Amino acid sequence: MELTQDLNDMLNGKYGEGAALALKVQVGIGECFDAPRMLPITNAHVALSNQEADLWFAEKMTALGARTKIPPSVNPGFCLSYFKERGMVTAEEAEHMRRTHEAYKALGCRLTYNCTPYMDTNIPFPNEIIAFSESSATPYVNSVWGARSNRESAQSALCAAITGVVPEYGLLLDENRKGDILVEVQANMKNDFSYHLLGYMGKKIGQGIPVFVGLGNYVSPEAHRNLGAELNTSGAYAMYHIVGVTLEAPTLEAAFGGKKPKRTVVITDDDFAQVLETEISDPGNRKIDFALFGCPHTSIREIQHIAGKLEGKKVKVPLWIMTSALTKSNAEKMGLLDVVRAAGGDIVEDTCSDQPCWHLYKGKVGVTESPKCAYYPRKRGLDFVIRDLDVCLDAALKGAVE
Repeated sequence: MELTQDLNDMLNGKYGEGAALALKVQVGIGECFDAPRMLPITNAHVALSNQEADLWFAEKMTALGARTKIPPSVNPGFCLSYFKERGMVTAEEAEHMRRTHEAYKALGCRLTYNCTPYMDTNIPFPNEIIAFSESSATPYVNSVWGARSNRESAQSALCAAITGVVPEYGLLLDENRKGDILVEVQANMKNDFSYHLLGYMGKKIGQGIPVFVGLGNYVSPEAHRNLGAELNTSGAYAMYHIVGVTLEAPTLEAAFGGKKPKRTVVITDDDFAQVLETEISDPGNRKIDFALFGCPHTSIREIQHIAGKLEGKKVKVPLWIMTSALTKSNAEKMGLLDVVRAAGGDIVEDTCSDQPCWHLYKGKVGVTESPKCAYYPRKRGLDFVIRDLDVCLDAALKGAVE
């Protein structure tokens, strides 16, 4: 790989051991993909998960004196003050989150603790070279905003933020951003929940860059978020196209770069029903123990909708809404937080569903609108019935899914 003199100096330790190690990682990735050179980035997002590997790597980098050249936004762990004050985490779990916070703070990261920064706090421009990790973030920034990022890991994105460069390969190149799978959507796409289910068709769609047709001329920001999140829960996708909607797909021909698709996949209502009934959801017609929303993080428009459904009523089970600190602050100013709390629920910031703060629901069954929310906490012993948002809210008010 061809490196500039400045990058050679960085690799040889001129800017410290941490920067040298980060660039060594980046060079190794580049050599794996035969990248000819490095490109400078202007933006980054690190999908920290408050897990052992994340903390180990972040603390190693801080110990080596690393600091981010491009301060990245970061994913949530759990809100330390909220869950510690309520006794919902052990002392060991709280200490782990504290150390995670201190490590990323020392690295100079933007401590947004939000898995949907692409909707408010970290929005890139078209063709901007960036390094984004996080399952819903990478397809959103590539597909919706037209920025250019490979599907980074938390560690490689952090290395990019430290060095300020990424190897030139993959989706940074025009020829690799064209679609190769035609997905004909014949299912009834009646709401944003339908895009959760469409995204969960990753196993049927298969490896490649899907080009969706049959979705109309408008897809909401929340629907795009849901589609990308579930594509990366059911498979591995860094980009998709929706003809007539996403930037690089004004026409079917443009989406495929003038080539023919290597296969065509048809998605129907039967596919949606089958995945709900046999793969990801516990059966309905049962009592539930809690309701959990916000994986990916809930938007302010969704909180408005939830508050409207809950106003003047009381839930029968604990109801939690996970979101960013910015969105929670906005909800508080709008009076929505008061409505949710008056109904017996709460809005929590900086928190992910795949965290130890939810261990009180181990062995119990919740309701959620997100297959991703149901998928990751399963290893922690939480089970979910998955339904659209309105059905979930009715279940929380009645204490059962009917």
